[in-house]
Amino acid sequence: MELMDHIKSFSELGSILRDCLQGKQTEYTDSFNQLIETQQFKNPWFTPQNVRQAFSSIAEELTYENLLKWTSTYPELEQPHYPVRVGVIMAGNIPLVGFHDFLSVLISGNNIIAKTSSRDSDLIRFIGQILNEIDPRFDEMMEFTNGTLSQFDVVIATGSDNSSRYFEYYFGKYPHVIRKNRNSIAVLTGEESNTDLENLGKDVFSYFGLGCRNVSKIYVPVGYDLPAVTKHWQEYSDLINNVKYANNYDFHKAVYLVNRDEFTDAGFILLKESKDLSSPVAVLYFEYFTSDEQLKESLIGLKDKIQCIVGMDFLPFGKSQSPLLWDYADGIDTIEFLLKKRSSGVL
Repeated sequence: MELMDHIKSFSELGSILRDCLQGKQTEYTDSFNQLIETQQFKNPWFTPQNVRQAFSSIAEELTYENLLKWTSTYPELEQPHYPVRVGVIMAGNIPLVGFHDFLSVLISGNNIIAKTSSRDSDLIRFIGQILNEIDPRFDEMMEFTNGTLSQFDVVIATGSDNSSRYFEYYFGKYPHVIRKNRNSIAVLTGEESNTDLENLGKDVFSYFGLGCRNVSKIYVPVGYDLPAVTKHWQEYSDLINNVKYANNYDFHKAVYLVNRDEFTDAGFILLKESKDLSSPVAVLYFEYFTSDEQLKESLIGLKDKIQCIVGMDFLPFGKSQSPLLWDYADGIDTIEFLLKKRSSGVL
């Protein structure tokens, strides 16, 4: 398949997903809706709203124009090559979190062996099914497994700091991209509008805050009334009705009370001052800064732990979970990695 074939196929996939999301009756609409509704029974974090949001984020990016703009920055993609077999280990913290790797491998003309998460297998397989029906040649380029990866040339693995040690041990001898824990932050200055603060709620609460692009910590100037911000987040207050979210909220509140830690209880999220980046579910960390220079130094020291930064001088509020095609996880250009591996003769 040529690059233009890939672009047309994925843009058609985007069109199909957008039609399904808009309720238009297609040959996929019924199975699409059923898939969205049933994921919560396999994984309580995968509510219909969260699954629909994941599909929507992908569908918005899969347009012919976006795909052409993205791939046009890699002229080598149009050159003939022998495909590399790419083993991709997908995380399962939020719905379809492995899609961008899936897209990158296939649009670059390589073959994917996807080890899906036990918590998120159905969704990516559904997308693979649609792609195969759009162009049956994809069938030879895709393989899904729940078991051990085998017969691969390079590896892309996403997980935690703990699992990354496992990945390094087993896959270190192969060309690889191994991603570790990352978190996202927001920077508030006091000049934000009410709309900015409302949109910040999307960055904090989307997917229950489980994604690496979710804001888990906020930096604010000394004297900033952060608890007052929660009044702009009331639309997310019903998250407390989710059993798993509520269990986290109750547990951490109890821990803080027993330890006599200072915190603010907004009724659906706990605000706690901390130097740490990664806050638990239902908790949002914050830290004061005294000057722009001090903040800049802090962020430079944490650059290898931060996925993205939301703020007036950074990523727009509300956009952390809507990455563009060229927004690569951990700042590692997946297409560039794959191009180097196929040109370096890894086979």
